[in-house]
Amino acid sequence: MPVDKYFLGVDVGSVSTNIVLINPDGTIAEAMYLRTQGRPMQTIQEGMKDLRAHMGSSAEIIGVGTTGSARQLAATLLGADVVKNEITAHAVAASRIQPKVQTILEIGGQDSKIILLRNGVVVDFAMNTVCAAGTGSFLDQQASRLGIPIQEFGALALQAQHPVRIAGRCSVFAESDMIHKQQLGHPLPDILAGLCQAMVRNYLNNVGKNKEILGPIFFQGGVAANPGIRKAFEEELGQKITVPEHFSVMGALGAAYLAQERFLNKKGLTTNFRGLKMAEYRFKARSFDCQGCSNHCEVVEIRQEEKILTRWGDRCGKWSCGDWSSLSESIPVDSLATGAHK
Repeated sequence: MPVDKYFLGVDVGSVSTNIVLINPDGTIAEAMYLRTQGRPMQTIQEGMKDLRAHMGSSAEIIGVGTTGSARQLAATLLGADVVKNEITAHAVAASRIQPKVQTILEIGGQDSKIILLRNGVVVDFAMNTVCAAGTGSFLDQQASRLGIPIQEFGALALQAQHPVRIAGRCSVFAESDMIHKQQLGHPLPDILAGLCQAMVRNYLNNVGKNKEILGPIFFQGGVAANPGIRKAFEEELGQKITVPEHFSVMGALGAAYLAQERFLNKKGLTTNFRGLKMAEYRFKARSFDCQGCSNHCEVVEIRQEEKILTRWGDRCGKWSCGDWSSLSESIPVDSLATGAHK
């Protein structure tokens, strides 16, 4: 029986966990968008369980890439072959789809970024992880407050006749301004369109400040599903904005492409992937403060059953560079913190 071979990309963020499976020719076989809900380890395992249900018995994953804010955790659980930051992953995915792309606008659940490419190479980028006023979580919050499904937010914004001016530099001020506009009697579509414009101004004045935004322009991330935001970008920039088909999972797609490149460029390599059965493993995370010096590093430890898989978080490498495969639960936390067992 012929074996179906795939490359896997996983993007684990604060709001969503995205999983993409691609064929050796680069076409997408599966794409999954899951809510992380503060449980990245369990969500990754649930995703692998769903993936196993969708794949045939003859399927084989021959390379794995991870990205996102929890990429190191995902790499440990899955046994990833490639671990890359979100900037690289998003840029690779967009460049594969449109080699001439020069600007990527990416807005996710709790952060946003801009990536500038010239001739397929990232030349500049910026991120905003401080204020939530220009992210998807703020849109979700306002949609909930207004009693409308987030899926209808953008369509309603497009119905606006006279978008109102809303302060968008701060989520608290933006919400207060929206409430004030409601109390004055402005129609809901005008308020929503005003919020979309405020978000775009906030993004361009902070994340995109002093950046040369050239076309073609890709709009990626979960917020790209909102046509009101896309229209506001087009009006503000005076350029066409392209939303790729798989806009919500572009990070995971880029991670899969990076895994594919690694194995296609080097013959004879084998994957470190633990297999889809990792969905049934028992993983456990814990942390402790190292008292070895004045830094008091917070060290994170990941275990599979009783086996320590990895540790990170230390600045000096005392914990992250060791061989902990022989250690077990019998070592007390106090000795771990002081390093007395070494």
